[in-house]
Amino acid sequence: MYGTARAVGAADDDSDRTAFRRAEKKYKLYKAPTKPRQRRKDLIKTDLSNVVDFDLVLKAFDGGGETPPGVFRVQCGFDRPVFCFEDRPGFYFIPGALTVEEQCRWIRESLMDFPQPPNRTNHNVMYGPIHGLFDAVRDGKVLVETENSDADSHSRIFVFPEGSEDVGQGDSRNSIAASVLLRKLRWTTLGLQFDWSKRNYDVSFPHNKIPDELCLLAKKMTAPAMPLEEEFRPEAAIVNYFGPSDMLGGHLDDMEADWSKPIVSISLGCKAIFLLGGKSRNDSPIAMFLRSGDIVLMAGQARECYHGVPRIFIDEDNADVSHITSQFSCKEDLCLSEYIRTSRININIRQVN
Repeated sequence: MYGTARAVGAADDDSDRTAFRRAEKKYKLYKAPTKPRQRRKDLIKTDLSNVVDFDLVLKAFDGGGETPPGVFRVQCGFDRPVFCFEDRPGFYFIPGALTVEEQCRWIRESLMDFPQPPNRTNHNVMYGPIHGLFDAVRDGKVLVETENSDADSHSRIFVFPEGSEDVGQGDSRNSIAASVLLRKLRWTTLGLQFDWSKRNYDVSFPHNKIPDELCLLAKKMTAPAMPLEEEFRPEAAIVNYFGPSDMLGGHLDDMEADWSKPIVSISLGCKAIFLLGGKSRNDSPIAMFLRSGDIVLMAGQARECYHGVPRIFIDEDNADVSHITSQFSCKEDLCLSEYIRTSRININIRQVN
């Protein structure tokens, strides 16, 4: 699912690329080739003139202006503006849905609580369950391999020893700094656990329920996409963590039984570009900005649309996270501020059955 920015200069031939792939290529992060001994790589400027900016749409709407062609506001009695695209039924965009305090709260929980076992992460395969990763980052600890006390088991065990210190930023054969592990965190699962190898929900995996307040938030936000007589049941969530050069390739979320039920997608941290395609990869996608606090709903026909994130913005002028980092000002929150300054978190909440 994840890729990194490819160096410019490799041979390209757009003739065999789908429309979605061409859009990914257009918006992904590219760095200019550098001269020998030159450390800094300049970013290649990207044309963003066709990216829909719902922050500007909302400001124009509040000022009595019109929405852009193909965009309309949903009249659904919801307590905040909701926008849709005429040719993408089932897709709902709720700009600025979360307050700054709510954004900070879910960033904190996404880093401190959500990766805690029994919730699974991308680290499980290599290191097994890791307890207290974020606390270990704060304390400058290193995860090290230790002897397995079970003589009949050949599994590897990694722990954070008491008093260990962060002695380096790179991997070694039997240890890795907690700070590096955090930067390599790519996903964690809440509620029913998703088995990435089998691409299904495995009810045999131990799991905790999704936190009640996150469930309440999801239920509230699905109102524009749900019939009045039905209720959304949050049963699983996937939390994606994006680093500076990460992208999420075009895909479908197709493992849930009922596609009429919406997926609630919460954006936190650095601004990103979101691509909303059609039912074929050959359909030209719509590009839009996702900012921290925005919420997207994908229900009905939109569940059959390819979508992805080709880029996040980490430069000071475009990341749009100063309102968050200013809230993480006390000493114990410096790790949160440092992380979210160059990262994006996305919480996707689903009804499985």
